Amino acid sequence: MLKLFKLFNNKRLFILLITLVMFIVVMGFSLGTRKSLSWPENFLRDTTGFVQNLFYKPAGYVAGFFQDIGNLHDLAEENERLKILAAQYARDKAIYNFTNADNERYKVLLDFKEAQKKLYDYELHIAQVISLVTEPNNSSVVIDLGLKDGIKPNMSVISPEGMVGVISQVSNFTSTVKLMTMMDINDPNSQPPIAGTALNKEQDSFGMIESYDPQSGLLEMNKIPVGDPIAAGDTIISKGSGGVYPRGLTIGTVKSVQEGAYGYTSTALIEPSANFQDWKDLFVVFTEERVE
Repeated sequence: MLKLFKLFNNKRLFILLITLVMFIVVMGFSLGTRKSLSWPENFLRDTTGFVQNLFYKPAGYVAGFFQDIGNLHDLAEENERLKILAAQYARDKAIYNFTNADNERYKVLLDFKEAQKKLYDYELHIAQVISLVTEPNNSSVVIDLGLKDGIKPNMSVISPEGMVGVISQVSNFTSTVKLMTMMDINDPNSQPPIAGTALNKEQDSFGMIESYDPQSGLLEMNKIPVGDPIAAGDTIISKGSGGVYPRGLTIGTVKSVQEGAYGYTSTALIEPSANFQDWKDLFVVFTEERVE
């Protein structure tokens, strides 16, 4: 017993003993099954959560702000790419439309050329229209064929719809086409008259297309003999006589037939088949003796 009191009199040993006992008690308390936290644990957890909330939320806002800026930059780049793609699509679509339209036009021209070749002994050389003049005293077009291509004055020029005019001037690389709308029997510089006939009545019908009336927009076919079966609605084509115009070129459609003043001849008013506007391509007619 005396030794025990002496042991308690040693302060360091006493404190160590008390600390060991408390540690054992705390360990036992912590390892045991509990339904709630102690107040020191609650205090520590609440304090830690408050500090975390105090610092982490602003940090999250700042990080989110910079992330939003990065997203806006990516969105702007994506919009730019989409704009470029849209512009490229619009360009490609326009190119496709133009190419498709050209292909359709060339197909019509090729079919027309092949059909004419089977019907008559002449060749058609396609030419592109460079310019168009529609002045009252100078209705003409310029095409991209010239002397180097075998073009000569008075060659006939047609469109798939019908007769357009004749070559009036030729240079090395271009030619001028005087339109039928310039035909005037009283003008010595006018193109030669066209000997015409009604389609499917070639053996019985004949007349000379000599003038164009700008007021009515109709051609005048004169010197039609009495008893000629020509009638309104007939298609007028070139007869091929005279050595200038090949036979079979479509001129237009008869609108009316009028008897002459003395009853010896008649005059037919003809609506031209060619529209005389917005041409892109025309054909120059090469007869057999002019093909080089």
